[in-house]
Amino acid sequence: MIDTRTLESILFDQKEELEARRQEILCHRQEESLVEINSPQAQVVIGVRRSGKSTLCFQALQQKGVKFAYADFDDERLNGLQAEQLNEVLSVLYKIYGDFQYLFLDEIQNVTGWHLFVNRLLRQKMHVIITGSNAKLLSGELATHLTGRNKEIALYPFSFQEFCFMKNVDVEKQTTKAIAFRRATFDEYMQQGGFPELMIIEDKRQYINQLVENIIKRDIEQRYKIVYKAAFEQMANHLLNIAPSIVATQELTDLFHFRSLHTTKNYIDYLKQAYLLIGVQKYSVKSKVRIAQEKLYAVDVALMNMRVNAMSPENLGWRLETIVLLQLLRKCKINGWDVYYLKERSGECDFLVCQGNHVLQAVQVSFDISSPKTRSRELKGLALASQMTGCKNLLLLTDHDYEDTRYEDLDILIRPVYEWRDEDGK
Repeated sequence: MIDTRTLESILFDQKEELEARRQEILCHRQEESLVEINSPQAQVVIGVRRSGKSTLCFQALQQKGVKFAYADFDDERLNGLQAEQLNEVLSVLYKIYGDFQYLFLDEIQNVTGWHLFVNRLLRQKMHVIITGSNAKLLSGELATHLTGRNKEIALYPFSFQEFCFMKNVDVEKQTTKAIAFRRATFDEYMQQGGFPELMIIEDKRQYINQLVENIIKRDIEQRYKIVYKAAFEQMANHLLNIAPSIVATQELTDLFHFRSLHTTKNYIDYLKQAYLLIGVQKYSVKSKVRIAQEKLYAVDVALMNMRVNAMSPENLGWRLETIVLLQLLRKCKINGWDVYYLKERSGECDFLVCQGNHVLQAVQVSFDISSPKTRSRELKGLALASQMTGCKNLLLLTDHDYEDTRYEDLDILIRPVYEWRDEDGK
């Protein structure tokens, strides 16, 4: 148990840290518009650790100019805090902040039984904003105990445009200089990824190592009581090394000597819930096909090879594909759409953007299409997607090509990813 004096000291320190952020230049994220701070529902921002969830919530609250209280439960000094002490936390917050109707709870899933406390606050008409880095601990308990009184907002690391903003690089001008700067910045982004703190940290490899280790050991192994820790860690790093790849559950079970397919499936699910990995389902009208043949991606390109003993090849095509997926997911989360991949014996298409069962856009990704064979394969994949779905909005994204072309009587746009504007689907 943590005594009241200690709680006061910790929460006062957290308030000082929060006040200091008001002086910082922060990047506004697209997802800010999704936070409804006056809603009777709890606003739940979820995503991988260090992706900027706290900053997003802080800016959404500050933009509205409301008075709010703040508590960060990822503070190591609050380890061991019990659910029955949350009311004491609330009492201390009233002492520090005065009266308030908005409460910002950071990484609240660290306190077992937190949902009952939040449920009571919502009944008392408190506006609650929550962040968390574990999808199941948040959304699962919210769905069970708050019965729909919550809104989830997924946040990923910086997009390329957000990365450019922090680098003070213009994303609109079409001068030779501006385009060259964007191109150079994109090369940096494709290697470094979008974790905000990587932009100011020199030892990026150590940062990613520690981040992955904390997520695996703290967020997964401790919470889920993982029995085969060494094998689980090997599998987690293996999946990050080979991403993107279609899940081969039996192969993983044999490779890491797990006792059953069920264990392997659970372990993969834990990695997805902690947002180290993202799953994309295969496009099919059959639900069992969509569930069975999932393709896994890293949540950021920094996780693909910026780790100890990663030895991951510099496959620029995989990195480009991962960046495109993340940008599509940002767009789709805002619009309520879904993303699938298409794979048939006759060919494949990297992504289909769908609204229900209607395919809005087919997107193919290839780093370099200078080879006639590669170009033909990519265009053929888009033609297959159009034939199977009836979609005519076809886009091929590459590292540097820009043209409009025709293939099998279909109009296809070819664009470089660094010039791609996801807002209007072009």
